[in-house]
Amino acid sequence: MNPIKFTSLLIFIILTGLLSSCNTSTMQGPEKTVESYLIALVNKDGATLSNLSCADWESNALMEMDSLLAVDVKLNDLVCKVSSTENSVATVNCNGFLVATYNGENQSIDLSSRNYIVQETNSGYLVCGYK
Repeated sequence: MNPIKFTSLLIFIILTGLLSSCNTSTMQGPEKTVESYLIALVNKDGATLSNLSCADWESNALMEMDSLLAVDVKLNDLVCKVSSTENSVATVNCNGFLVATYNGENQSIDLSSRNYIVQETNSGYLVCGYK
C-alpha cells in the first residue's frame, strides 16, 4: 500500500473512532446531572452551572452561586438518586450537605430537603429548579 493511502486510511480510522466515541451516549442520567450541577455550584463555575440549567432556572442558579462567592464551600457525603419520573421529568433527591465556611464558622445546608426537578432534553438532562 502506498504511504499516502496508508496515512489517509489511518487518519480516517482515528477520526471515525473519535467521532463515534463522541456520539456514544455521554448523556448523564438525572441523578448525575444534579451531582454535576452541585459540583459546579460549589466550584463557582457559572458556565457549567448555566449549561446544566433550564433557561427558566438559569438566573436562579447563578443567583445561588453568587450568594456563595464570599464563602468557602464544599460538598460532604453527596449521593443523589431519582425519586420519581413522569414523562421527561425526573425528581432527584440527594443526601449530603453543602457546607459553607465564613470567618471560621461552618453552616451546613442539608441537601435532602431539596427535590431537584430535572428535565430530559435532546442533548441531556437539565436542572429546572428544586422544591
